[in-house]
Amino acid sequence: MSARIAEVDAAAFHDPARFMAEIAERCEPVVARGVVADWPALDAARDSPAALRAYLARFASDIRAEAFVGDAAIAGRYSYGERLEGYNFERAEYRLLDALDRVLESAATPGGATVYMGSLDTDRYLPGFAAENRVAAVPAAVAPRVWIGNVSTVACHNDTYDNVACVVAGRRRFTLYPPEAIGDLYVGPIDHTMAGRPVSLAAGSAEPDPRYPRFEAARPLARVAELGPGDAIYVPKLWWHQVEATAPFNILANYWWDAFSHGPDAPYTAMMLAMIAIAERPAGERAAWRAYFDHYVFRGEGHPLAHLDEQQRGILGPLRANYGRIRAMVMQMLRGG
Repeated sequence: MSARIAEVDAAAFHDPARFMAEIAERCEPVVARGVVADWPALDAARDSPAALRAYLARFASDIRAEAFVGDAAIAGRYSYGERLEGYNFERAEYRLLDALDRVLESAATPGGATVYMGSLDTDRYLPGFAAENRVAAVPAAVAPRVWIGNVSTVACHNDTYDNVACVVAGRRRFTLYPPEAIGDLYVGPIDHTMAGRPVSLAAGSAEPDPRYPRFEAARPLARVAELGPGDAIYVPKLWWHQVEATAPFNILANYWWDAFSHGPDAPYTAMMLAMIAIAERPAGERAAWRAYFDHYVFRGEGHPLAHLDEQQRGILGPLRANYGRIRAMVMQMLRGG
């Protein structure tokens, strides 16, 4: 039996300081009901799908974006083809309103093809939408992205950004696994993906599936939430999540940003560099580097120079004051200087 994702008061999503202290810094997923219940987009959705389309038409640009189109046989479960060769859906390009019309048409005739268009940056595809539909806890410079479609299942994946996702129309089921479950999820390739992020090949499989025996250790770790219009979920970066849209017509808006960034360098970039620098060295050397990473980076026993006064710590002093110095050293090293 899957555990439910913890729920918090929606007020935490309306106060940036409270959101950071009570939610983001804990790095645990939470759900809040009615966070965006006052959005104008929600008012239109409550009226009818046609009213929501009319509302979005106020902002929609003519720029084309990619959509997934699947035939009835896949029932909206977009995935790889057999043996990871290709995919079980077609890709097409539409203007947002044209895609929305196809989604509405498919919703009116269940059992046929499904359409899914995701990660539409509203600054580009719906300019003006963000100004009328905001989540106060998210930095104002972060524009929401919009996801529209019929019944669908987005394969279990992770993101390298913090994520606040809000249901505008339809319903969403989120199934999450913690980052440490990665070894039991049978993750696919990182450079042959459906939408940019590697996915779990095992999550959502039959119980049990002989192809993925280790997944049985991860299955009990699943946390599930059912979201309706106005509800929001916070998914911390690197948490695995499968997202199912369960109504014939669904729209979701989400915000991605790094809540704890000190500069332009992303942790994922550091991991990729570590892969080419460390991953295939002898086991003993990898163990040595793990000890150094634990000491200097992960700091399970506290600051690596805790035995020195702060003014004696050099570039290991406060990161905000030393970020530029460390980055300059790294760039010089990468140039071979």
